[in-house]
Amino acid sequence: MEEPGFSASTSSGRFGPDELLNCYATGVFPMGEARDDPRVFLVEPDQRGVIPLDGFHIPTRLRKTVRGEPFEVRVSTAFDAVLDACATSMPGREDTWINAPIRSLYLELQARGHAHSIECWREERLVGGLYGVTLGGAFFGESMFTRERDASKVALVHLVARLKRGGWRLLDAQFLTEHLSQFGAVETPQPAYLRRLAAALPVRPNARSLFEPMTGTEAVYYALQPTTQAS
Repeated sequence: MEEPGFSASTSSGRFGPDELLNCYATGVFPMGEARDDPRVFLVEPDQRGVIPLDGFHIPTRLRKTVRGEPFEVRVSTAFDAVLDACATSMPGREDTWINAPIRSLYLELQARGHAHSIECWREERLVGGLYGVTLGGAFFGESMFTRERDASKVALVHLVARLKRGGWRLLDAQFLTEHLSQFGAVETPQPAYLRRLAAALPVRPNARSLFEPMTGTEAVYYALQPTTQAS
């Protein structure tokens, strides 16, 4: 869910949201080389970053922060703004893989109900968040950003809590990073990941769970609970 360094070996032509969803269903995902490069590459890493929903960890200080509700958490009220914020240059990430074709594809997925953003607001200012794609019982985290301390972390806790409350089974983070490791993220060989993905795709979670109100205390509670079985 953070921009990684990678070497993409497979290049695609132009394709639409249906093809994009099929990519996720088969274990690959798109990236761009740079903001101004119109090409879209399909990436299938040998090792996949996964945040185990049953093994999610919240550092002690962050638990207090989430419970204290420093931000108003909203879901998919400003998806395009989150997308653009994730594509904005910042120290350590001068360029972005979110180019114009990718931006358009994710906006189409959001319009179809297959992409969502978790947003942290303070005084009507968007200060952090993340976005990703949902398909069956799998959620594919794409990118996150923060403009205030802990904002993206609070968004991640809320995402996990809502996924677990709704019955999702898999949270894909694409690549393992030091940032995600503190939450229990692990590397999984691609064949093992594909087995987990195949088991998650037929699951039908409660999509309303993403949008239903949740306090900070509830977010910590659900994020640390065992996953619930969905049909």
